[in-house]
Amino acid sequence: MAQKLSKIDQIIAKYQADKSTLIQMLLEIQRENRWLPKPAVARLSQRLGIPINQIYHIATFYKAFSLIPQGRHAVSVCLGTACHVRGAPRLLDRVTDSLHIEPGETSTDMKFTLSTVNCLGCCALGPVIVVDGEYHGNPSLKEIERVIASCD
Repeated sequence: MAQKLSKIDQIIAKYQADKSTLIQMLLEIQRENRWLPKPAVARLSQRLGIPINQIYHIATFYKAFSLIPQGRHAVSVCLGTACHVRGAPRLLDRVTDSLHIEPGETSTDMKFTLSTVNCLGCCALGPVIVVDGEYHGNPSLKEIERVIASCD
């Protein structure tokens, strides 16, 4: 844990412990850990002199932050109206069957985290699955399995 706190201290130093850069620091900590561990939030609170509940308020307000561990690969299925009418529920069923997890869960091996989103803004491609930022429109079961298998 000391090594991780040392990394947190490096991030704080990079931003010169400037309270106005709290969100940037949180983003960097999240990139480093794939979530915001309690010791990291406590260290920020201590070093910046910001009440811990204020940091948690920010971390829970923005969807970009997670307070639970995330998998190495992020998988999102769009359930927006256009995707829904084009078969998003079936696509989600295929993905949950392939990953053996439900939306909002992370696989036990910490490889995948599955989420649903309301709209990805690419309605003409629907239904859409996004794996690590790569969009796949109207994928077949074979393509879903190929994409998932290609994740280390």
